[in-house]
Amino acid sequence: MNLSPHFTIAELIYSQTASARQINNAVPEALLGNLKILAEGLEQVRALLNAPLHINSGYRCKALNEAVGGSPTSAHMEGFAADFTCAQFGTPLEIVREIEQSGIKFDQCIAEGKWVHISFDPQLRQRLLTAHFDASGKATYTRGLT
Repeated sequence: MNLSPHFTIAELIYSQTASARQINNAVPEALLGNLKILAEGLEQVRALLNAPLHINSGYRCKALNEAVGGSPTSAHMEGFAADFTCAQFGTPLEIVREIEQSGIKFDQCIAEGKWVHISFDPQLRQRLLTAHFDASGKATYTRGLT
């Protein structure tokens, strides 16, 4: 089922981890509206970058979020967030800079090293962060783009 011209439910709930661990990541009907908000936001990003987005992670049920080490308050669990790349445009840092300057309304936009995390939670705080990873892969976050 299409949520928008370029994004489907299947794309926004697919997870390699869920498949490998046999986790049912079906989105509850009550969260479909949130996924539509996410898809509409991703459409704006796709138009801005003028290239397709590769979604690495969208909606995550609680079990999947725990399996991938996500925050217990992750917007992924509400269907408002996605992690993506857009190699045709550039690096995650370049993408986040472009989003920052675009006027697109978002809640969080994070340069996560190899991908971009964006949330369209209705708070729309315009919160920009950069992830920094230690040797073990654990992330810490700083405000702004660094």
